[in-house]
Amino acid sequence: MFSNKIKVFLLTSICLIFFFITYLDVKSSEIKVVDGDTIHLNNEKIRFSGIDTPEIKQICNKNNEIIKCGIQAKQLLINKIGKNKVKCVKEGVDRYKRILAECFVNNQSLSKYLVREGYAFAYRKYSTKYIPDENYAKKNKKGMWAMTFEYPWDYRRKN
Repeated sequence: MFSNKIKVFLLTSICLIFFFITYLDVKSSEIKVVDGDTIHLNNEKIRFSGIDTPEIKQICNKNNEIIKCGIQAKQLLINKIGKNKVKCVKEGVDRYKRILAECFVNNQSLSKYLVREGYAFAYRKYSTKYIPDENYAKKNKKGMWAMTFEYPWDYRRKN
């Protein structure tokens, strides 16, 4: 009986430790938005998992007008976060040692929001989670889907 209580205690302790390690909860004043899919929280670089946004210097074209779509993706994220609290759930670490996470504002996924607004793409190489949101944005010509653009992974390969 005593050993069962110890097992339950240890299991509960491990679960709580895991939760606190993987769950980041930071006020927006402690956040720096780097680009559309990367933020800094307490000096840790967080990369949104499963999506890809245009690079900061990346441009698009709409009706023969040059659009700074990388800047627009970053600004959309800044506006969405505003003064709200951001909560992130760690999902792993990438090869650049960035934390991979899904982050939320008011219980809404920032990744899902960016993809549905057309300023991020489902990063199919790593996840299929956001494909329905991308299909929605494409069908409704949201964001970059109303422009001529290069996928971010193609842009990076060329530049």
